[in-house]
Amino acid sequence: MAKSKTGYFALGFFVVASIFNIVAFVSPYWLVTDGKLIDPKFIRIGLWEVCFNKFEEVYHRYDTVFTGCWWIFEEEYYIIHDILLPGFFIATQFFFTITICCVLASMLLAYLFLKKDKDDENYLTLLVTVGTVLVIGGFSGLVSVITFGARGDGRDWMPDWAHNDLGWAFALGVIGVIFLFPAGILFLVEARVQKYKRLHEMQSREPSSYTMQERKIAYTGGHTDI
Repeated sequence: MAKSKTGYFALGFFVVASIFNIVAFVSPYWLVTDGKLIDPKFIRIGLWEVCFNKFEEVYHRYDTVFTGCWWIFEEEYYIIHDILLPGFFIATQFFFTITICCVLASMLLAYLFLKKDKDDENYLTLLVTVGTVLVIGGFSGLVSVITFGARGDGRDWMPDWAHNDLGWAFALGVIGVIFLFPAGILFLVEARVQKYKRLHEMQSREPSSYTMQERKIAYTGGHTDI
């Protein structure tokens, strides 16, 4: 069914936000080495994958050397969990996961938005729901990227901190999170517009119904069946 320009703009922002956030969620390029070191111990890290190059546990309690890219919760990493998974990084994972859940839920809601007619009795509820879910996802994602941006390239986390930079996946996450706000707000604006349109239509129909009733009474000489 044909939608308003506001609805299509909201959908456009949502599509861009979804692509950026999903790519950021699965990509291991949130923090990367700048390539200036000849043999860096740290290569890159994302929310769920980390790449090392001959990295050893800093307290030298074990002889294990980590090389290559692994899932961040790999069993072999248990000896460096205190280094690999500090509180700020767990918070980043948690809040960005909430954002992705909101995005995935909104995909179903956006599909229903495209299929439903404006006159459907659940149309307003659908608009309010998708708008609210997107705004919640935006705030959760904002907490995530601010937390990682403030602590991710600090000197107390990955080795060779002076040669580590925030990566392109983090940038995509920031943009994707920001785009969730106009998407959600525009869906809420569309809900408000449709609400007032319905109220206006109801008000415009009531006088005409009243006039028809008067005409019926006049035609029957003032007698009705009621």
